[in-house]
Amino acid sequence: MGSTLGLDRRQAAEELQQRLALGPRRKNRLRRALLASTWTVTVAVLGSAKRIIDFCLALLLLAITLPAWTPMLFAASKAGSRLVRTVRVGRWAQTFQEYSFPIAGAGRILRVLHLRRLPALINILRGDISFIGPRAVTPGEMSPRDRITYRRYDVRPGLICLWWVRQRANIAYEHEALSDAEYVSGQTLLGDLGLALRAIPAVMYGHGVANAPDEFPLVGIRIHNMTMAEAVETMVAWNGQPEQHQVAFLNADCANIAWRDPQYAAILNRADLTLGDGIGIKVAAKALGLQLKQNVNGTDLFPRLCDALQGLAGGLFLLGSRPGIAEAVAGWVAKHYPAVKIAGFRDGYFAPAEEKSVIHEIRASGATVLLVALGAPHQDRWIDRNLAATGVRVAMGVGGLFDFYSGRMPRAPQWLREIGLEWVYRLYQEPGRMWRRYLIGNVTFLYHVALQRFRNQAGGRNTNKGIAI
Repeated sequence: MGSTLGLDRRQAAEELQQRLALGPRRKNRLRRALLASTWTVTVAVLGSAKRIIDFCLALLLLAITLPAWTPMLFAASKAGSRLVRTVRVGRWAQTFQEYSFPIAGAGRILRVLHLRRLPALINILRGDISFIGPRAVTPGEMSPRDRITYRRYDVRPGLICLWWVRQRANIAYEHEALSDAEYVSGQTLLGDLGLALRAIPAVMYGHGVANAPDEFPLVGIRIHNMTMAEAVETMVAWNGQPEQHQVAFLNADCANIAWRDPQYAAILNRADLTLGDGIGIKVAAKALGLQLKQNVNGTDLFPRLCDALQGLAGGLFLLGSRPGIAEAVAGWVAKHYPAVKIAGFRDGYFAPAEEKSVIHEIRASGATVLLVALGAPHQDRWIDRNLAATGVRVAMGVGGLFDFYSGRMPRAPQWLREIGLEWVYRLYQEPGRMWRRYLIGNVTFLYHVALQRFRNQAGGRNTNKGIAI
């Protein structure tokens, strides 16, 4: 017995001595040092590769665009101005002067094509900025001391940034610094190339959030022109008020249905909120000389609404889609936003004779927010007809939202959303059901928009008031 204990103690002492021995400790330190130096070298190599590509490409573009410099410099000197030098904040929060042509020296076409910034090629040659990177901000605009912004200064600013692309696609819902941090953490040469390619269609979409009216008529339907944050804030405020409110979305398909169905158009027009949804509405607004602040679609709005409802009185009721889908969405909410009360859920497969019992179930649940996924126009008609009886404060038609959050169908990748082609992914997923909606419906919608624009111009108007197509 005693010899066994002595053996165990000796083995333990030997193991402890081996662990504390200088050799293994040195090996561990060397291994950690090698890992750290490997990471540093990798980052340096990637940064150097990007710098070389930036330099060579800037030199090539400078040679190609040199003929455009002469007339612009001549026009600038004639107007009594020179190259504009704007103080910007670059890598490691160091300031530099960014060059650009003066507005007086830039013709309209050059301004549209953003060629006023041609002299910024000099900054790229000097290493002040890159082609791809966070936006070059002015001093004091984004302090490197702020936790949310400091990561953007780890890399050179760029002429094209992730935030700019998302603004153009009207999906820049978060703070700019969050997009910058996302870019910095996942930066690769291939990712930069993808971002550059996504910037090409983004140019055609026009500006992002702009000074625009709070509402305007589009293809005969009144749109409440809001950002995502404003829409969520409005619905949360309604959640605590006694009045009842209907929220609807207008996309290209809904606009086509409303054109054929005046009653449905009337429902959309008297809804308390009708929000512009999809790149089609963005393009239509731009064609008619209007600015849509953001693409406020239900799929992106849902998690933000859940986050804002956490801890508030009332509850959420989910109605619609196939059996089991609404329940799965309720499970998703419980997992990601546990402080949101799920008042109830039910699928959308019920007969007309069961409608009263469904309404009674919603009212008895005490829910204050109701999401109805019955498809357009049925969901909006259902809300318009039964809102008062349900007792909820906010009722919103959400289309196919439940399919995404239940896990039944994956959503389009972020890069497809950034170039406004989420509808292509939906067509790929369900070609048999979606081909008519997208391939024929999109063309029909654009035809009506073009017709409306022609009528506006023929009538000498700059707005589309009173036009129903």
